[in-house]
Amino acid sequence: MLSGQLEGNGNFIYETFTRIAKQHLEHEFIFIFDQPFDEAFITSENITPVLAGPIVKYPLLWKYWYDIKIPAILKKYKADVFVSPDGFCSLKTKTPQCIVVHDLAFLNQPLYIKKSHAAWLKKSTPKFLSKANSIVTITTFLKQELIEKFAVDASTIDVVHSGVSKLYQPLLTDDKIAIKNKYTEGKEYFIYSGLIDADKNLMNLLKAFSVFKKRQQTGMKLILAGRVASTYESFKKDLQSYKYRSDVLLIEHLPATELVNVVSAAYGFIYPSLVETFAVPVIEAMQCDVPVIAAETNSLKEIVKDAAIFVDGNSHTAIAEQMMLLYKDEKLRNDLIIKGRKASAAYSWDTTANLLWKSIEKAIG
Repeated sequence: MLSGQLEGNGNFIYETFTRIAKQHLEHEFIFIFDQPFDEAFITSENITPVLAGPIVKYPLLWKYWYDIKIPAILKKYKADVFVSPDGFCSLKTKTPQCIVVHDLAFLNQPLYIKKSHAAWLKKSTPKFLSKANSIVTITTFLKQELIEKFAVDASTIDVVHSGVSKLYQPLLTDDKIAIKNKYTEGKEYFIYSGLIDADKNLMNLLKAFSVFKKRQQTGMKLILAGRVASTYESFKKDLQSYKYRSDVLLIEHLPATELVNVVSAAYGFIYPSLVETFAVPVIEAMQCDVPVIAAETNSLKEIVKDAAIFVDGNSHTAIAEQMMLLYKDEKLRNDLIIKGRKASAAYSWDTTANLLWKSIEKAIG
């Protein structure tokens, strides 16, 4: 885990395991890193960090790390249980294991994964699921997928929803005006927050925004805020030829407290990603009283139910139509804000950490 680059699974790891360590001072926790780490991650005295390179980036190193490095560390520290937050298992240790499975993207969205990685995951995942003493999924839908596709015993799977930072709260009207003056010359804006990457379906969002601008003749802006990925330069190059590029603002690496403000001041939150299992940014926006339009996925519908407008993420015209509807219908917008407030209240990192700990205990038996 690298400082300032936590989101998705990295954020899940940090928020849950630092809480678990603080709540269980009677135990010693070994945090295993495959690359240099920020000391800020060592949040209590009962955490011992272990640096075990090399950096794990492809299947051959995954196998080496989990089947050679990890067993040696578990033996050295006489570990009672190994928790793998990446959905992988060590097939070469007798230590009980709890694994956290965040998605099955290698099956459901293979276009966004390297072929060699997808092939290795297809071959190895059944072995991991069979080896694990307990399995954590972040949605009930994902649990059902594991049961149906891999014949996993349902009793070994625990559903542990991700939490959401309570930093995300609504802004006062004057504060919203100040944020809009700072970033969009006082104009209203839609926002996407998350990883700026090819698999987030952002080109369809830009196409939708083009349709919206053409039909509405409005000064509305679009902000894309988040950490950039390896495909960012290609995306940035495409943006240079985009007709409405002057109305699109890319904001990289905002401090967490400022990102909260930028999200909270938005007119609407658009989340076009097709590959998310539990979209934390959606819940964060709802906590800020910002209405959400999101690509329809079974997992996300499970999490927020009717608190968002769901669209076919493969259709930019469908996204644009709902952007226009949200722009025109103030009653709909207010209804979504109220529903989002209720839906987001169900998720906290404290609850997530407590449920994960129970699954860890189950692995030990």
